[in-house]
Amino acid sequence: MFCYAARSTRQRSQSAEADSRDLKFDFAKGMLIILVISGHLTQYVIYGDNGYWYSPYFKSIYMFHMPLFMAISGYLSSKALLRKSLARSVGERAMQLLLPTLFWCTLMETAKLAAFKLAGASPLNSVTGGLSDFAMDLTGSYWFIWATFASFLAIRLLLAVCGRSSMCVICISAIVVALVPVTVSIVPLLRYTYPFFCLGFLFAQSSEWRTHIISRHKLLLKLSLAAITCACYLSWGKETYVYNNLVLIHDTASAKQVLLMFLGSAAASAIVMELVLQFWSFGCPNRVARFVAVELGQGTLLLYLIQGAVFRLMDLIPLGEPWDLSIRVAVAAMLGMGIVVIATTIRRIVQDLGWVSWIVLGAPPRSRCSKLNH
Repeated sequence: MFCYAARSTRQRSQSAEADSRDLKFDFAKGMLIILVISGHLTQYVIYGDNGYWYSPYFKSIYMFHMPLFMAISGYLSSKALLRKSLARSVGERAMQLLLPTLFWCTLMETAKLAAFKLAGASPLNSVTGGLSDFAMDLTGSYWFIWATFASFLAIRLLLAVCGRSSMCVICISAIVVALVPVTVSIVPLLRYTYPFFCLGFLFAQSSEWRTHIISRHKLLLKLSLAAITCACYLSWGKETYVYNNLVLIHDTASAKQVLLMFLGSAAASAIVMELVLQFWSFGCPNRVARFVAVELGQGTLLLYLIQGAVFRLMDLIPLGEPWDLSIRVAVAAMLGMGIVVIATTIRRIVQDLGWVSWIVLGAPPRSRCSKLNH
């Protein structure tokens, strides 16, 4: 009886906490992480070669999913950036992002070593460069984590140096970062996504003139953005992807591709965000919508880390050429569902386990979250 009462009390407190939280951004993040996993499944399983660059499904996902993710991150980071000290905000963000990333990358490298041993290969010969290979996997597999942390750090430093009134400096920094011709490691990906983090942060600041303009010309803005999105989608090619153009301008053709990439990503992100919010407003009472928001949206970091490890490990498992498209689609569907099931199961198991929750999830235990929220 006492166990049942305690469980009921905890369920009511969790329900009250969920009700007090605005879930629409969690729903948006949940939808985006589904698209991230779907994009990687298209790349690694369904195509398995360079043909995915020309896939209309791959293109429709990669036009916006990471830019929009970064914009939402900038928007939601606004309070931490403005209200917390430099040391506290950066320290908490490092605990949230970098600690679980190190854990899952270590787990991934351990699995790789075990696979090499089972295959009879020497781990020292198979894992090229030892620590160098670990560093490459740490940055390459989880580049978005590092881009998010670097963007957060950059804006926090700008705010510390220039003050809260220096929003103009942040806008200038977005342009400068995007145009700096540095192509080392994951720097091009950071240069591509940093302006969207800045955009999300700037949109989080209250501005009466912006709200007035958007509300007054909302229909015209939607039609214009939809037209730009369609035009950019039709013009989008292999060299428009950041992985290929590296955000590097060296002639007219490359300038066109970089401009097309930023313009198409911005317009598509705005349209998709509007659609997602509309879906949430109509489907929020639905159990599926709440599952996407609560289980997936609030667990996007874990899902991103697990899927990154899974797809990096898949490089060691060549898919059979005789597989036809239907088999590849079925394998992709099962693998995607498996990633979601594993991630949600792990999250439910460790989210009350103290320091284990920090290491695995990058979040404090739920009991501490409730105390902090109150």
